Formats: sequence, structure tokens, C-alpha cells
Amino acid sequence: MSEATAPKIPVTVLTGYLGAGKTTLLNRILSENHGKKYAVIVNEFGEIGIDNDLIIGADEEVFEMNNGCICCTVRGDLVRIMEGLMKRKGKFDAIIVETTGLADPAPVAQTFFVDEDVQKNARLDAVVTVADAKWLSDRLKDAPEAKNQIAFADVIVLNKTDLVTKPELAEVEARIRGINPYAKLHRTERCSVALADVLDRGAFDLDRILDIEPDFLEADDHDHDHDHHHHGHDHHHHHDHHGLKHYHDEEMQSLALKTDKPLDPNVFMPWLQNLVQMEGQKILRSKGILAFHDDEDRYVFQGVHMMLEGNHQRKWKEGEPRESRLVFIGRELPEEAIRQGFESCIVS
Repeated sequence: MSEATAPKIPVTVLTGYLGAGKTTLLNRILSENHGKKYAVIVNEFGEIGIDNDLIIGADEEVFEMNNGCICCTVRGDLVRIMEGLMKRKGKFDAIIVETTGLADPAPVAQTFFVDEDVQKNARLDAVVTVADAKWLSDRLKDAPEAKNQIAFADVIVLNKTDLVTKPELAEVEARIRGINPYAKLHRTERCSVALADVLDRGAFDLDRILDIEPDFLEADDHDHDHDHHHHGHDHHHHHDHHGLKHYHDEEMQSLALKTDKPLDPNVFMPWLQNLVQMEGQKILRSKGILAFHDDEDRYVFQGVHMMLEGNHQRKWKEGEPRESRLVFIGRELPEEAIRQGFESCIVS
């Protein structure tokens, strides 16, 4: 198989606050008999506390497990480690990179957009955030990193749900949705989530995310005045017909755009590039599926701050609605400017 056609290895960035349960999840990946080979990159090998009986051979930085997975520590630069792993290409199915509990996942995710060798061989598959159902609400108040980790996620594993009451769980979920309405949410105890739900999600195929056009995003938008939304004066919490509380996080916003008219790639691409150059600090994640004028292929892109990657993914299927859909998640987004810019890319 030539380099060009070799499929890129999916990379999962695993993040989450200290004590949320990342270690439990990593231990399962490294010890369970799942029949796959994963390479797990961790900050401190000792912290995971892997049972030594499971380790077969170890050179200085790479440990092989008896279930075929390998584990290595980030002592140096992530790019260097990735390049080392790429030399073993074909030896494993996916790579998992764990970030430290306090870290912002952005720089780790950005590695997969920056380094050319890494980008040739690997693709950012999904950012998975493990959150602690019991302590998350406190963390969101006092730790900006916790909020970033939620905003950044494609998949959220809401762990330790057995330690909270049903109302507390509903509350914490509403807070999560106020920050990031698009992530796939799994409720777990002791991180018992099917590995297929967190690894190789193809979260890059936005169909997964954009299926959920969250009802409550529209709740404050008077163009969509559905009967079941009562517009109170206090728009931070409003009750919909399920009687659930909805939080709009003052700090984090998400903006979803869509059109069923084709876009002009010669206008859209420069607009998007310019937008992330200018506003990239405010935009944590951006993603989209695009239908370009006179183009039989769907174009998909995703971005972290100022960095974007995208490609033609596949042909539009027979009968599939050719819609362009974009999502931006960030702080203080210039919503009106983004909407107008997007409108100007539509082929008239």
C-alpha cells in the first residue's frame, strides 16, 4: 500500500480533571482483552499504576502490554514520540494521548494539525473528556480548564454517576449542554463505557454531532418561536416542555449555521481562513460539512483555535440532502459577523 493511500491512524485525545477516572479508562485499554492494538501516550507512566505482570518488554520509553497494546510516556516532545510511533505504523489500530488533568487540551490537539509527518500519518479522531458527575459543577465554577475540557470535547464520559442523585445528574448534564451541546454524552460508573464509544469515533464525520440539532439552542432565538418555549425575562434558565432546566453558559457559546444552498469555495475558504486568523483565540473548536457549488464531494473540516484541516471526504450519496453545516464553540464569538460572513459565501 503506498504512503498516500495508507489510512491515517485515528488519534484520540483523552482529557479530564484530576480524579475523574481517566486512569480507570486507560487501565482498561491497556489490560482488557479487546483484540485491538492501541498505543497509549501518557504523561507519567507511574501514575497509571499498571500491573507489572501485564508488561512484557520495555525499552526506556515504550512498554508493551500482554494484550498487544503499547504504552509510552511523554518525557519529551509529543511530536517526537508520534514520529517514533509512526515508524511502527501498521502495528496498532489507534493512538490515545492522555493530557494532564490540569491541561488545556488545545495544544495537544493542535499537534495533529501542525507537524507535517504526523499529519500525513495520523488524524485527530476525537477529543474525549472524562468528567466527574459529583464534582464537575464545582470545577466549572473554580477551574477554567474544566470548562475548556468540556467545550473542547467530541465525547464526554460523565463518570461516577452512581455517586449523585437523579436531580444532581440532570443539573450537571444541563450545565454540560450549556457549554457544549454537540458532544456525545455517556453516563458511566467506573468508566464502564464500551471502548468503541470512545475510540475511533470518526467524530470528524460531523453527521454524528450535527444529528443533534439541539432544541434548546434555538430557545432564545425568536425566529424559532415554538409554542412550547416560554420566553421568560430570565433567559439563562428556561423550562421547555420537558420541564428541564437549561443553562446558557455566559462564557462559552456555540453557534450552528446551515444552508441547503451551495457555497462558493472561492469565497468560503478565504472567509474561513480569515475568520480563524482574526478570531482564533476565541474559537476553541470549529467543524463543518460543506456542499460546494459544482462539487460532487462533501468537504469536511475541523479546527482548533487558528488551525484548520479539511478534505474531500466522500461523494454525496443519492438522495442525501446537500446541506452545509458548521459549528463554532468558543468565548465571545462575533456571532453576527460570522452569520453574515457565512451568508456571503452562498452562491446567489
